[in-house]
Amino acid sequence: MIEFCSLGSGSRGNALLARSHNSCVLIDCGFGPRELERRLAQRSMHPRDIDGILVTHEHSDHVGGVAAVARRHGITVFATAGTAKVARFDGLRVEVLLAERSVCVGDIDVLPVTVAHDAREPCQFVLSHRSRRLGVLTDLGTVTPSVRASYACCDALVLEANHDPDMLANGPYPWPLKQRVGGAYGHLSNTQAAVLLASVERGALQHVVAAHLSEQNNAPALARSALEGALNGSAAQLHLADQEFGCEWLQIA
Repeated sequence: MIEFCSLGSGSRGNALLARSHNSCVLIDCGFGPRELERRLAQRSMHPRDIDGILVTHEHSDHVGGVAAVARRHGITVFATAGTAKVARFDGLRVEVLLAERSVCVGDIDVLPVTVAHDAREPCQFVLSHRSRRLGVLTDLGTVTPSVRASYACCDALVLEANHDPDMLANGPYPWPLKQRVGGAYGHLSNTQAAVLLASVERGALQHVVAAHLSEQNNAPALARSALEGALNGSAAQLHLADQEFGCEWLQIA
């Protein structure tokens, strides 16, 4: 059994919890120690419950609170060498991740998956416990064949649906930022997320969580509509993670 929840998802901070009966990992921490503790308390959790912090990349909305939280609570950080160097994790207990090579954090198996994003050595994660698989896939601009293969058979999927292309094109961002967000190393649009979702094995899916929605360039109804169309009759429940609360605990039975 794996349970997971988002503590907040968006450009102002990201963090996601996943736990088995015996182990718990935090994926990214874009919140400072006090804010993280507040959000954990909403889920009846405390930093002492966390066995490791998995870091996807060095952008501040994902890594802003990692060093302070890890130092305060003595938590091991797991990151690629490139991410650890740029994020300046000096003095922390760091386990270096190698892309596409699994490691264990307690009884949770962690597979780092290389993604196309404008960071030093970014990755995303597929978590496994016994026969259950949770795929976490945000912050990438292109779905590569290796990404498609890594996430093809999951029981739950946290999937970026960052922007609506028309809203991005007509929105307030300056042109260079629009190009970055919508580019090959930026973020997945609703349409790209839907195409990926339509290509995976949906028979085993229990939950799909739309994540990292832009507050300026997307609307929850648009993301939901795109992903509902891709699910095409699947029994999976569709959820949206927001910036302020994330989403409640979801269980992979």
